[in-house]
Formats: sequence, C-alpha cells, structure tokens
Amino acid sequence: MKMKKAIMPVLAGVLAMSMLSGCGSKSDGGASGDAVKIEFFQNKTEAKATFDKLIAKFNSANPNIKVTQVNPPDAETVLKTRVAKKQIPDVIGIGATDTYSTLSKSGLFEDFSSDPLTKNIQPAYLDMLKAQTGLSELNGIPFSTNANGVIYNKAMFKEMGLTVPTTWDEFMATAQKIKDAGKVPFYLTLKDSWTTLIPFNGMEPGVVGIDFFKQRKEGTVTFKDKFREVADKQLQLLSFGQKDMFGKGYNDGNVAFAKGQSVMYLQGVWAIPEIQKANPSIELGVFPFPATNDPSKNKLVSGVDTLLTVSKSSGHKAEAKKFIDFLLQSDNAKQYITEQKAFPAVQGVTQDDPSVADLKPAFEKGDLVDFADHYIPGAMKVDTIIQGFLQKKDVDAYLNSLDTEWDKVANRK
Repeated sequence: MKMKKAIMPVLAGVLAMSMLSGCGSKSDGGASGDAVKIEFFQNKTEAKATFDKLIAKFNSANPNIKVTQVNPPDAETVLKTRVAKKQIPDVIGIGATDTYSTLSKSGLFEDFSSDPLTKNIQPAYLDMLKAQTGLSELNGIPFSTNANGVIYNKAMFKEMGLTVPTTWDEFMATAQKIKDAGKVPFYLTLKDSWTTLIPFNGMEPGVVGIDFFKQRKEGTVTFKDKFREVADKQLQLLSFGQKDMFGKGYNDGNVAFAKGQSVMYLQGVWAIPEIQKANPSIELGVFPFPATNDPSKNKLVSGVDTLLTVSKSSGHKAEAKKFIDFLLQSDNAKQYITEQKAFPAVQGVTQDDPSVADLKPAFEKGDLVDFADHYIPGAMKVDTIIQGFLQKKDVDAYLNSLDTEWDKVANRK
C-alpha cells in the first residue's frame, strides 16, 4: 500500500450526479457480439500483477465482459482529477483513506448496505468503513486488509537471544541491546514522508486513542493537550536508526533490511513481498507495535487496504458487480492475500504465511484498531508535518503545527 497522498479539494462539479457519465464503460458500437468493457482502476502498484492474473481468469470465464486494469502512479490524485472531469471508472479499488471518505460523501459510489456482496465480509471491517465516512450507507466492500507493525529478522533475534517485546519499555530495551551489539535496530526511510506514518499509526491508538479525532472535530481536545507522549516517542525511535535516515526511502529500506543491515524495520506487511524479492531466504516475522507499557492497549493496527466499489454513473453496474463478486470468491481472495501477504476481509479465508504468523492471535481475538491517519484530513499533509518535526525535533512547534493545520482544513469546509 503506498500510503495516503494529499487530498485536493473535490470540485463542486462532483456533486452534479445527473451529469456524470461512466468512462470506459460503453461497449463498442452496441452490437450484440461485443463484450461489455469494464474499467478497473486500483491504487496499489505492488498488486498489479496479481490483479492481472485474476482479471485474465475472469475475462476467460466471462467472454461477454472485458475487464481492463488501470493502475497509474499517484493513483488517488489521478482519481480525483478524473472525478472532476466526470470520467469515473466503473470499478474502483482503493484504500479506506480520506480520499475514499471524501468521494463517498460526494455521493459518487453505489450503496452496498443491503447488497448480497457483503454477506461474507467480516463485520469489523464493514463497521470501520461506516465509521470513517460517518454515513449510514456503505459505499465500499472491504476486500483485503493490512497490518502495520514491526518486521523483525528472526535469525538475528535468535542469534542475539532476543524475544518479541510486548511493552514500550521492552521494545526500547531490545533496541538498546541491538545498538550495544554494534548493529542497527531500525532501518528508517524518512526520505519518503509517508513512511513516517508507520510509527505514528502504531503509537496513536494505544497512547491517545482513535476517539481523539472525533473529539478534535468537536473542538473539545487539541493535539497540544494529548500528543506530547506520541511526539516524545517518535523522537526516541530516531536514536536507534541508521546514519543516513533522511537520505533513504522505502525501496532502499526493503533492500537494506533484506540484506541484514538492520534487525527490525518499522513497516507494514505490504513490504514483505518486496523484502523477500531482495532475499528469498530471509526468515522474518512481524509483531504488533508495542506503543505503551500496558500490553492490553497495544492492539494490532489493521485497516482496509483495498475496498472495492462501483461508480453510480457506470453504464454497466451488473457486470461491474459480477467482477467484484468474482474477486470475493474464496479461492480468488485467497490467491490475492497469499501473493500480497495481506489479510482477508472475506470470512473463511485465512492467511497462512509463516512470516505473519505472529499476527494471527490479534486477528483471531479481534484485537484490532484502525489506522489513525485514516481520520486525519488528507489536505493536512500530516506525513510532511511529521517529516519536518523529525528533522527539527521541536515538540512544541510540531504540536502547534498539527493544531493549526487541522483548523485550517476544518475552516475551509
């Protein structure tokens, strides 16, 4: 999942539903022999090859429908531009981000509240989507989910006699032991601002709580009041990174960790296939981010990585829904999560990869909490605020900036 990009204001024209017309959804010439063309727009570059395989399977089984995948760089920005031009794809695969929330509130997507497509979806993820948009209707169907945590090199842990930490103090003690042994505890990739969100999302729910964002909207709390501990802990992590942390990006981090240049790596499970490409024999695991000294508060950060939705303006909704129904079938959902090291939103499908076995108990018990940044307006560009803070290390300026930028965006609405 390449993390959330900034949201551009959705143009007023978005709301003129009567004028919207689906793009790429007209069949050629309308002759009965022509296949109905469905455009599937999705935002995950790392999932393109998997979707290509699934689409080929679908097209082969459905000769009267031809699904084509579109997967541009910076997909969320491209999608918003297309919305403004009234060129909305038939089927959209996107993360449960602020972009999804904004477009849902603009009335662009089908309502799946009573749709049979939702019957095998885990209720916790359906609830997450509704909580995020604040709407009574359900505008997307969760397909795959992900998790944010700490990826660790199992062989190095064993060699150094380390155990998986379950509290913040244990986590810091583990990092210190690694540093004392002359190795790098965390490979930090702060050149890519979105990667700063991994520890932020890992800490916020346990330290502050997701309810904070609702209260911040109501004006009863501020970042200045509540986020000092998060800020202090964000800075503490820096002392355990490698030297050139602001010169290295996500791709550098995946390769460096794969090559054993750090013992731990603060990333999401979506990085695992990239790490394994760089070192197929690496033995790695993932544990939930131990943000506090109360293990019961340290839930696994997991959200909807890809949801599927249909444009209200599509001329071929039945065919679009048939494609979604196909993706939700157990064997296809299993293929996707196996190749992507993701987790299923579809009930009865399991992720059996040993690299993520440490996360299974959290999923089984439902010890899950959503990504904090899903509740922060994209226009705030919280990732660049965090990146600037980690460079300057001024806690007061950081907290003031979070409050100021939140208010600026709120006042525009």
